[in-house]
Amino acid sequence: MASMAVMATSSGSKWSMASLRSALPSHSPSTVSSSLHFPMLSPSSSKKLRISTTKPKSLLTPFTGLAPINPLRLSSPSSSSESTGFNHPFPVFRIYAMRHGRRVPKLNRPPDQRRALIRGLTTQLLKYGRIKTTRARASAIRKYVDKMITLAKDGSLHKRRQALGFIYEKQIVHALFAEVPERYGERNGGYTRIIRTLPRRGDNAPMAYIELV
Repeated sequence: MASMAVMATSSGSKWSMASLRSALPSHSPSTVSSSLHFPMLSPSSSKKLRISTTKPKSLLTPFTGLAPINPLRLSSPSSSSESTGFNHPFPVFRIYAMRHGRRVPKLNRPPDQRRALIRGLTTQLLKYGRIKTTRARASAIRKYVDKMITLAKDGSLHKRRQALGFIYEKQIVHALFAEVPERYGERNGGYTRIIRTLPRRGDNAPMAYIELV
């Protein structure tokens, strides 16, 4: 049948596509092959290709070791609780440098305010003999009270002027130099006593009484 169609078209003067299609065998939709056809790209269109540089998001965060990215500033108050200074999923806490050999209690004050606070508490303790304050402040003023009593035991003019430069009230200094040699003449140190008491109401700060022995 195909040969007859070819002969019929060859006898005519014109070549028609209808006669060529009738000569080809018919294909059903189920017999069509599932082969993949890749279009050929021309050299001019290859320049328009764009390669994506975005990396796919991984489920696990890559572990890069325990070295911090920025060791000077590990975390900021504005950052969330999940953001840390390390690039790994483990929880990281704020790190502070150890204060080796620094025995100065800062008392959450700058240096000038801290010295004024210690001088005021020392003056009040020498005036009343017993005061109630926080445990940290009581431990901080203990050595200064002992030093003032040691200066009073010496009794010289130079020691008196040193005490006048530290204690706020002059009358307390003169009374201290008059009474200390008789009261603490035979005691070598340990002139104060700290007694713990209930925490302060409100902020639950640990409180204590500090008194002269």
